[in-house]
Amino acid sequence: MVAKPDRIFAREWEWEGLTDFASGGRLRGAQPGATLGVVSGRRRQGKSFLLQALAEATGGMYFAATEATEAESLRLFDEALTRYTREVAEFPFRDWNDGIAAMFRRFRDRPVPVIIDEFPFLSRTSPALPSIIQRELGPGGSGRESQARLILCGSAMSVMGGLLAGQAPLRGRAGLEMVIHPFRYRDAAEFWGIEDPRLAILVHAVVGGTPAYRYEFTQGDTPADLADFDAWVVRTMLNPRNALFREARYLLAEESEIRDPGLYHSVLAAIASGSTTNGTIARYVGRKSDLITHPLNMLEDCALITREPDLFRSGRSRYRIVEPLITFYEAIMRRRWPELEIRRAASVWESTRATFLAQVVGPHFEALCRDFALDAGEARFRGFPAEVGSGVVADPANRTQIEIDVAVLAAQDSGQPRRILSLGEAKWGETMGVHHLRRLARARDLLAGKGYDTRETVLACYGGSGFTEELRTVGDEDTNVLLVGLHDLYRPTDSP
Repeated sequence: MVAKPDRIFAREWEWEGLTDFASGGRLRGAQPGATLGVVSGRRRQGKSFLLQALAEATGGMYFAATEATEAESLRLFDEALTRYTREVAEFPFRDWNDGIAAMFRRFRDRPVPVIIDEFPFLSRTSPALPSIIQRELGPGGSGRESQARLILCGSAMSVMGGLLAGQAPLRGRAGLEMVIHPFRYRDAAEFWGIEDPRLAILVHAVVGGTPAYRYEFTQGDTPADLADFDAWVVRTMLNPRNALFREARYLLAEESEIRDPGLYHSVLAAIASGSTTNGTIARYVGRKSDLITHPLNMLEDCALITREPDLFRSGRSRYRIVEPLITFYEAIMRRRWPELEIRRAASVWESTRATFLAQVVGPHFEALCRDFALDAGEARFRGFPAEVGSGVVADPANRTQIEIDVAVLAAQDSGQPRRILSLGEAKWGETMGVHHLRRLARARDLLAGKGYDTRETVLACYGGSGFTEELRTVGDEDTNVLLVGLHDLYRPTDSP
């Protein structure tokens, strides 16, 4: 195993997968011929940083494509190959048929990673390029005698996702398919150097786990403590001189498949404001439901939103924005943009802070609690969490519905009722009491009546503002009650 450089924070799993692929499959057994890997992820996640380190550590070749014509891109690729292999082509490449074949032929001696970063820039001007690579990797192609470990990388998620999907030429050819995600919330807190869990959640609700926002975009500016958080938001996110100020707009503009930015921003604004179903989003936007299906699907393909099924109502689902920066922009900045541009950040923040806590931090805290439950070991819920999500339980007798923020289900056993390991409620700005517990107990009983196995269901209260003494007493005495505070969220997953 190639040692991970000290300058790379976390990413142990990603590094292991990349180095194993680059070495020719040490963990699987070496594979003959050239192989293909696809690495994707939204911008600013450190993909290029990671792949450059891989090339340095393994003696591989790294080529970063740029926005250029096909002829210029081909010439730049030829020059990069020549610098690396010290072999000069007898004739300039006429097209990518020559370029890809020559690349594979020059890497015959040992497994070597050949990294083409920002691949969508190339495929946009040369649509046949994926087919050419597929042909050269196939029987009779130049890749048969090659040891190249070709890695295609890109940030345009809709493009990269399409490389291996459906009837795409490269489908079934990739030996590695890796998505570089943002840091999860515990790693993000460590990366930002934040030990106070309340401050860590507030910061994560703004910038998420995107590595680039820590240094490149804020020049290392981190809230000194909880009291400094408001001032930090004003001097970074809401500051027109700071790179973060326009970043949310750029994230959407960078997706080449998005043709109508206004419509997509309206859809995102709807979700950020709490309209999370297809119907409510359509009403917010002012379109018919069938006319927003494509924008929703496109935003999913771009990894900007996700559709989460209702675990207790078949066919129902809700949409959630997965990039916190976009949620912050749509809920706080977009409506007050003219004021922010004339440097009225302090007054804007003062008047929108309550909205931030309700529409941004509250739902974000619920999502972090679901992440916590997903990571829980078997002992915490008396079973392994196979599925974690949210759902709504109808209560006909009381003519109401009970929202479950954190539902934890065991794997389905054939012929057996589905076990509900835990039902949980999460509150960021409210001290939780026994009435929250009673509501969860009512939901448990209703689900038992629907055929679920709830005999050992743990009722969990996730409190961002603590618990009443009465609830704490119940939690101490009842093994089926779990109280999770902010410090509990940031303990290692194996801690009791």
